[in-house]
Amino acid sequence: MSKRSRTLVVSFLGAVVRPQGDWMPIAGAVDLMTQVGIDAASVRTAVFRLKERGWLVSETRDGARGYRLTEQAAATLAAGDEVIWHARQPADLAAGWCIVNSSVPESIRAKRYQLRSHLTNLGFGNVGTAMWIAPARMRAAAEQAVAELGLEKHAAIFVGEYVGTQDLTGLLYESWDLRGIDRSYRDFIDAYAAEEEGAAAPTDPRRAFVTYLGLVDHWRRLPFRDPGLPRELLDPAWSAPEAVALFERLVAALEKPALEHAAGYWPRA
Repeated sequence: MSKRSRTLVVSFLGAVVRPQGDWMPIAGAVDLMTQVGIDAASVRTAVFRLKERGWLVSETRDGARGYRLTEQAAATLAAGDEVIWHARQPADLAAGWCIVNSSVPESIRAKRYQLRSHLTNLGFGNVGTAMWIAPARMRAAAEQAVAELGLEKHAAIFVGEYVGTQDLTGLLYESWDLRGIDRSYRDFIDAYAAEEEGAAAPTDPRRAFVTYLGLVDHWRRLPFRDPGLPRELLDPAWSAPEAVALFERLVAALEKPALEHAAGYWPRA
């Protein structure tokens, strides 16, 4: 099973299964995923692994075998929705910064790597050895990450303004791969700008579904990488606003016909 298969199935759960009542018929799900180029064996493998992870439980409805999203899956997908569907707005420069400094002992080295992974996934940038930075609004998320790993005695969290002499824009571009993030937004624009013209006209429902699921799957990885830094500190050509606007316009055009197409594969009571 390819990485694309795994991400498309997760995107399908979030963008299609949740609006259909948090349950999917396995036969219908296989048929729909085949339309986006994922073979039946890969779909069933992905579903099996998600079941093992506690995301899905078997449930028959209206005589159709299927799977229901667990509370764990629903909570994880809902948390992702906050980033995916409501792209992180630029932080207020005047609000300051959140700094996390850790000194995790060698005896629990694994937690050092876990903390680094947690902070990176939250959008923190690495500003120095065992030191991480993000807009001040990320304080609560940082505190939660430290608490979940039981590292309260080994991590210090500070919030305040930047008063150094080093150019702040340069510091930020060294702390995050902002050029790589910008390239990802530009790649998205290049991939989907041409779809907008077609989406404005009446669209074949199947094509709308295929385009919509691919759109969501491509997009959902991008906002997680973007720390939402103050706009005035970024390159004037920063492409995130253009990408966000394109995504929102395409969703507005494609979501309804895509979900109507998918609903036809659910059993009718």
